[in-house]
Amino acid sequence: MKKIIVVGSSNTDMVVKAEKLSAPGETVIGGKFLMNAGGKGANQAVTTARLGCKTVFVCKIGNDIFGQQALQQFTQEGIETDYVFIDSDNPSGVALINVDAKGENCITVAPGANAFLLEEDLDKASSIFEKEDILLIQLETPISTVEHAVKKASSLGLKVILNPAPAGQLSQSIFSHIYTITPNETEAEILTGIKVTDVTTAQQAASVFSNWGVQNVVITLGAKGAYLKTADFEGIIETPQVNPVDTTAAGDCFSGALAVAIYEEKPLIEAVKFACKAASIAVTRMGAQASIPYRNEL
Repeated sequence: MKKIIVVGSSNTDMVVKAEKLSAPGETVIGGKFLMNAGGKGANQAVTTARLGCKTVFVCKIGNDIFGQQALQQFTQEGIETDYVFIDSDNPSGVALINVDAKGENCITVAPGANAFLLEEDLDKASSIFEKEDILLIQLETPISTVEHAVKKASSLGLKVILNPAPAGQLSQSIFSHIYTITPNETEAEILTGIKVTDVTTAQQAASVFSNWGVQNVVITLGAKGAYLKTADFEGIIETPQVNPVDTTAAGDCFSGALAVAIYEEKPLIEAVKFACKAASIAVTRMGAQASIPYRNEL
């Protein structure tokens, strides 16, 4: 049975929601505190599991209370955890997140054990890679590990979906191994050098990715939807309009839902619509994994 393999990070999110985001040196009083399960890899694994796909998660957590809670959560979600590695020397990852009244956020991450998910760990998990599978991966683990996973999966015939977040510099050779890339406007700019502000600039950035060898490009544009470029289609896919409460994990939910739709062999236009719908639900709720919808909600 084919599956979605998610390689990535697991964090515990410490969230403060206040009227506004604080400026340097400023203290904002009146916030509400929440502690949630997060991490881009974990968020995407929870998304694919909740939307009905067999999911295997490869990550590294600390031997601490945060790691124990994360592992228990993965099991409850029905995620296969045989390759959730325990690091006895480093703590589990933690993210400090501030959210304002409009749902915008700023995030600082202490990666902890995530920074020690190494190439040899991926080699230990190599038996899970099968030709019909999908690899979904992000950039909250070492870039060398990401590139190793991408090339290994591609060489075995898997479809690789890369969510290049948080944006970092990647080897030029990696792009030809990617089936679909899902940057937001900022990540697209960092990778291509083109500031994405409208349809024209989104098209220009997408063309750069295509010229580098990426088969399909999806640039997420927030409330404007997503810009899709394939061999047969190029244009904006609109998203349902909602009143956002918290945009944390919206991109992770989008990428996870897109992977599910590709797993189900939906045409890419329909896959992006499916992902937009899932993300539009997520932004109406507080938290990362707490905001991710179940299949019946779509």
